[in-house]
Amino acid sequence: MNDLATFATPTEEIDLPELEKSLRSPRTLFSFCMSALTLVLTSLAIIPLFSVLLMLIWRGGPSISFSLFTSLPPAAGMVGGGIGNALVGTLLVVAIATVLSVPVGVLAGVFLAEIGRDSAAASAVRFSAKVLTGLPSILAGVFAFTMVVLLTGRFSPLAGGLALALLMLPTILLTSEEAIQMVPARMREAAIGMGATQTQTIWRVLLPTARPGILTGILLAVSRAAGETAPLLFTMTFSDYWLSSQVMAPTASLAVLIYNFSKSPFENQKEIAWAASLVLVLLVLGLNLSSRAVSRWSATK
Repeated sequence: MNDLATFATPTEEIDLPELEKSLRSPRTLFSFCMSALTLVLTSLAIIPLFSVLLMLIWRGGPSISFSLFTSLPPAAGMVGGGIGNALVGTLLVVAIATVLSVPVGVLAGVFLAEIGRDSAAASAVRFSAKVLTGLPSILAGVFAFTMVVLLTGRFSPLAGGLALALLMLPTILLTSEEAIQMVPARMREAAIGMGATQTQTIWRVLLPTARPGILTGILLAVSRAAGETAPLLFTMTFSDYWLSSQVMAPTASLAVLIYNFSKSPFENQKEIAWAASLVLVLLVLGLNLSSRAVSRWSATK
């Protein structure tokens, strides 16, 4: 008790002027300046995003209407027109890419995180995935052009989906691995202690628990694929019509429509390009916000 009394300091003995002076110390001043600099740089980083969004709303907003999503692209100089076939084509090719990349990416993530974590094969796959994250999108288009278009002799959504799947795969793979590794070890141990096999542990414990993180990676990969243009120029080209009965046929997409109409000399097609740009940006922004929401939801569970 005497020792505690020796170190105890009565409230009335605290030197308040000295305490206020310590808040103006060089360390505190440096911290304040760095916080202010961080706030200024963050604001500067946000300005381009909001400026682009406001410009698209100003230029493309007046053209947004119900007919924009149901009509075919306008002919040169024609009044009206829309992005109906381009929107459907974008959804189709992204769906094909998702079907091709998600199973491979998730299963590869399971292999890296659980089955062959420290093996040489896992190290090679992990290194390859990290290299693929920096792969230029045009090279993915060249690969799909060689593997599908040259072999079949036709441009098609299948070729476009393969190119986009190649771009989506590393993101899904690496995020799936990270999400599975974040599952607490006690859950694995509890499943094994109850007699579950490794396969049962993966399918009934690890994947359901890591589902929010895996979904976040899938949404981020889809948002990247939806905005790609170069691979689709090599694989799908463009079409002014709705999807035909043939899957192996040229198909429109929002990104290629924007590319074609933005350099058109006709004002009506430029207006459609602005409107399509706004729709595409809102689509990508919605996917990114959805991934953030899923991530926050997983953090609260």
